[in-house]
Amino acid sequence: MSGLPNTTQEPADGVTICVALFARDAHGAFVINACNDAFLAMAGVAHAEPLSFPFLFDTLIPDHGWSALREKLNAGFTSGDVQELAHPAMRGANEPLWRLTLKPLGGADAKEILLTGFVNPPKRDLTHALEVSDSRFRAVVDSAYDAIVTIDEQHNITLFNRAAENLFGYRSDEVLGRRIETLLPERFRANHSRNVRQFADSDKMNLRSITPPRMDESNSVYGRHRDGRIIPVEIAISKIKVDGVIEFTAVIRDITERAQLMELLRKQAATDALTGLPNRREFLDFVEKVLGTDQVLSVFILDIDYFKKINDSHGHDIGDEVLCVLAQVGMSIPHASKLFARWGGEEFVAALPGADARLACEIADTLRRRFEQQDFEHAWRVKPIPFTVSIGVVTREPGESDVDALMRRADRALYQAKERGRNRVEVG
Repeated sequence: MSGLPNTTQEPADGVTICVALFARDAHGAFVINACNDAFLAMAGVAHAEPLSFPFLFDTLIPDHGWSALREKLNAGFTSGDVQELAHPAMRGANEPLWRLTLKPLGGADAKEILLTGFVNPPKRDLTHALEVSDSRFRAVVDSAYDAIVTIDEQHNITLFNRAAENLFGYRSDEVLGRRIETLLPERFRANHSRNVRQFADSDKMNLRSITPPRMDESNSVYGRHRDGRIIPVEIAISKIKVDGVIEFTAVIRDITERAQLMELLRKQAATDALTGLPNRREFLDFVEKVLGTDQVLSVFILDIDYFKKINDSHGHDIGDEVLCVLAQVGMSIPHASKLFARWGGEEFVAALPGADARLACEIADTLRRRFEQQDFEHAWRVKPIPFTVSIGVVTREPGESDVDALMRRADRALYQAKERGRNRVEVG
């Protein structure tokens, strides 16, 4: 048997590895100190009995076209440089080539040379393997749940799987060869080529080349369906070079349901569940943004007078109905950029950007009179419930930017309205 282990003889996919260790005897002849069976098979040597190492290379392997190997061995021992050689395994046009590397052990003073080599299957086997591999690839791509789209350097589509057909509404034969902008909303098309170039050269792309691509909110973009619908998607992009040509492959996931859920959650976080109005947090955010500008701003706080009596006399369901009525009427305030919101309990607030103190008082008092006079339409579940409101109005002072201070002033004005008899508007 050979003197080297054969565990690497068939490492993967039909690639065979050979190994041999060469030296020279006292007369300068090449001897083999060790080799594996793959090396002997390459050399066309058949042996039934275990080999005894070392043995003369010329004795075991006559010169049947192996002169090139002998020349490389001589060059390796003489120069100490690594030598490479391509050699046919056997005679025949269709036979594969061995790719041999001869590495002197010890440089220019090398006493031994380690030969390693590999051989690929014959061309006919490689063709079959490629066909199998291509079939597997296409089966995986076409059965993938996510859309897979590949573009070339000119940004023309070169691959479009079935999931992509379902997502965008096009057949693959309709988009292959067309620009990727076909799948983008119009507002994103003009800058897309530039964005791809920047992305390809960015640190983010370089990082993705060494880390697994992932989908998250940072990759959220939009696609365009054939019928014009805008589709929220997440995308993971890989850049590869094929025969010197760069391609981009994108795995695209439809996140329409997730986007709708996120929008619903966002609205719920900013909306009062009972009345549907913006809640306290949303109101404060709105006012804070206005205070970040030089714009004139007035706000008011409105409170239902004796609301506890309404709950005690008619029940909390009717009390809730009164709150909803107030919300509907409050939303009708004739001021274009207003925000009417529920502050909490029976208190409501309004922000009136652009309204000075005089206009704000007029709006607040008009709203107060509508409730007092029941000047609105509503189909009450029981008889109409009369109620009035008290309102405290304040206007932003020059340079004022503290939303909490502004609302405290409005609250004091509301307190004055209640102290002075309710069903009135007071300015703070």
